[in-house]
Order: sequence, then structure tokens, then C-alpha cells
Amino acid sequence: MASSNALSSPGAHSDLALAIRCRHNEPGAFEALYRQYSPRLFGLAYRMVGPNEAEDLLQEIFLTAHRKMALYKGDSALGTWLFRLATNQCLDYLRSKRARLAMLTDAIDPEQGPEARGSAGAILGVLERMDLERALAQLPPGSRAVFVLHDVEGCEHREVAELLGVSEGTSKSQLHKARMRLRRLLTTPRTAGH
Repeated sequence: MASSNALSSPGAHSDLALAIRCRHNEPGAFEALYRQYSPRLFGLAYRMVGPNEAEDLLQEIFLTAHRKMALYKGDSALGTWLFRLATNQCLDYLRSKRARLAMLTDAIDPEQGPEARGSAGAILGVLERMDLERALAQLPPGSRAVFVLHDVEGCEHREVAELLGVSEGTSKSQLHKARMRLRRLLTTPRTAGH
């Protein structure tokens, strides 16, 4: 029975063949890699670091993949290897001072407001998404990574543990903590600021 895991690629042979083509800088090889994996990796970056930094981080992820392609040996699916690389890059970014400063300035950016939206339903949808993004931004990097990989990307705890280099028990514990904290953050009424 074939896995429905979105991290998997068509097959180990084709993964290794594409990686070898990329290593040898064959025309079109890296473009094919980018086309195949960029949507999923962008989604991961978007959810982990936010919309303002995801595009730049995606470019950094692919630059790192290009530099480290020789390290890919075909032991796992190429998508899994890239996802692990992207997850680590996102976690490094979140740990950096630059990320903390960007998140603080994003939280007070008046241009992010929904005033220009037309219908009340659209405004509520935008507000709910903004609330979730802000709540995700408040999670510690490890908890956020587990939440995004498990609940958003659909990875099993075994895969999350492999991607993050932690035990399955740690993955489950981090997910539980992330869900509890998100629940608190999203259900606590906001106090009006002056």
C-alpha cells in the first residue's frame, strides 16, 4: 500500500537521479526540483515564520539545498530530506534575533489591518487567520515546528521526530503543549489598548 505522505516523491530511484542531476548542474534539474517541492516548502516556511519572511526564507532553503545536495544519499525520500533541511532553516531563523524583531514590528504594523475588506465574513476570516498566525508566533520554536508539521502538514509523530531529531514522545508532548497554549491564546479575550 502506497503512503499518501506529501513528503514522499515518486520513488527512490527518481529522487536520487534528480539529486545527481542537480549535483552535476544539469540544465533544468534544479528548476525541476524547485517546481516539485517549492509549494510545500513555502507552506512550511509561511506557517513557521510568517508571511513577511517566508519568500526570502524559501530562497535561502533552496540555496542551502543546492550547496548541500552532495549530502543527499537517497536513504530517505528527497522530499523528506528537503523538509528536514527546511524545518531546520526555519527553526534557526526563529531562534535568531532578526526573527524576534520582525515579529514584534509585524504585530504593531498598522497596514496589516482589515479595514479595506468588503464583507463582514471576509473580515472575520482575516481576523481569525491573523489571530491564529499571531498565536503561532507566540509558541516556542520547537512547539511551533511540531504543531505545523503534525497538525498542518499531516506528518505522523514518527516523521516529525525524524525531521526534528527528537523522540516520538517529545513530539507528542510538544504537540500537546502547543495545542493547549494555542487554545488559551485563541480563547482569551483581548484587552482593549489605549
